Amino acid sequence: MGKEYETVIGLEVHVELATKTKIFCGCSTEFGKEPNSHTCPVCTGMPGSLPVLNRQVLEYAIAVGLATNCDITRYGKFDRKNYFYPDNPQNYQISQLYLPICRNGGVEIETKEGGKKTVGIHEIHMEEDAGKLIHDEWEDCTLVDYNRSGVPLIEIVSEPDMRSAEEVIAYLEKLRLIIQYLGASDCKLQEGSMRADVNLSVREAGSQEFGTRTEMKNLNSFKAITRAIEGEKERQIDLLEEGRKVIQETRRWDDAKGESYAMRSKEDAQDYRYFPDPDLVPIVVSDEMLDEIRAKQPEFRTEKMKRYKEEYNIPDYDIEIITGEKRMADIFEETVAVCNQPKKVSNWLMGETLRLMKEKEVDAADLRFSPENLAKLIELNDTGVINNTVAKEVFEVMFDSDVSPEKYVEEHGLKSVNDEGALRKTIEAVIAENPQSVEDYRSGKEKAIGFLVGQTMKAMKGKADPAMVNKILKELL
Repeated sequence: MGKEYETVIGLEVHVELATKTKIFCGCSTEFGKEPNSHTCPVCTGMPGSLPVLNRQVLEYAIAVGLATNCDITRYGKFDRKNYFYPDNPQNYQISQLYLPICRNGGVEIETKEGGKKTVGIHEIHMEEDAGKLIHDEWEDCTLVDYNRSGVPLIEIVSEPDMRSAEEVIAYLEKLRLIIQYLGASDCKLQEGSMRADVNLSVREAGSQEFGTRTEMKNLNSFKAITRAIEGEKERQIDLLEEGRKVIQETRRWDDAKGESYAMRSKEDAQDYRYFPDPDLVPIVVSDEMLDEIRAKQPEFRTEKMKRYKEEYNIPDYDIEIITGEKRMADIFEETVAVCNQPKKVSNWLMGETLRLMKEKEVDAADLRFSPENLAKLIELNDTGVINNTVAKEVFEVMFDSDVSPEKYVEEHGLKSVNDEGALRKTIEAVIAENPQSVEDYRSGKEKAIGFLVGQTMKAMKGKADPAMVNKILKELL
């Protein structure tokens, strides 16, 4: 009988903050621009240039700390972490080692068994991102883009409290939602605005001692994180079973191959020769500042879910999906505020919106249609100006380019024909052309009327009210 093993996992999560400018200079943080177009002497590490802290970075860091139940450090500093690498222009990174802005927090996650568990947060600190190296195989050289250099990050360091990939994903989801709701970051893993390094060790079940841990980098989706955890756990157990040792090192996960490989032995803090940054003044967080940030904290998902249940009376499943994305919740609330039809708004979000998001691979954060236009569309459909089929067709156009539904319906002649006289004429013609179906219906085949409704809708180019068509057909038959 083989030994039972337990996995012990802690995470370091880097989150890129949603400020307009960098952490220590006025350069733009916009993603995806021409290489080196968002740079200045400060973020390219020119001698004699001086950094100045962006206040918004501090406010976001404190807001995340409060939302994750941390103690806020009232007197803090920045430190220099020295290492030499071409993407790091000053040859040091400005970070916080000795006095991080937030400490001793935690968030609650739900476990697979349906219980609750708190994952401790050791600390959250502010730091700057490095540049980006681009390996050009054609020219056989490496180029560096400093647009990302100096983009503000917070690093959230958890305690080693997680025991499975499920718990890790639950923790990351919880952090992602808190940070999104705060507006502190969009937390898009695929764009690198949320990145997780996984520290993992295994030990015999029941043992109190930690095993030797490895750190895995390069994880940019929840699926990759899950696969990396499973892969590394197996690798370490195999080593121990063979009587070999796990080496403390940094490994890189290759998601295409489904395996990790060693990058470098794990450095200790002394290797970085940390010391307080002499160019930056200490950070003093006043009572007023804390109170101000506390007062601005939004309604988070848990409170939102409770309120939706009481206020809007929509199904739990809808509530879970809608509050699972900040942008969805905003669209929902703003649309309901205009048209006061929570169930219908929820149906549009849960049905057509989710379908089109999946089909067109659009993130909730990038939804374009406005709450006003969705409310208008619901009203046009409700009052019978357009039928369901047309409403879906118009919504698809709105989804892509947020057109005004009224204008679109007007310009494309999509209004339902509610003129009973015209409708009667068409239905009479359909009846005359389909004696067989009329015969079937009269001899008790209820379904035959469906065919006649279909033929009428076809003749009306889909612009009739199906209920009215049904009514007139039954009357004439």
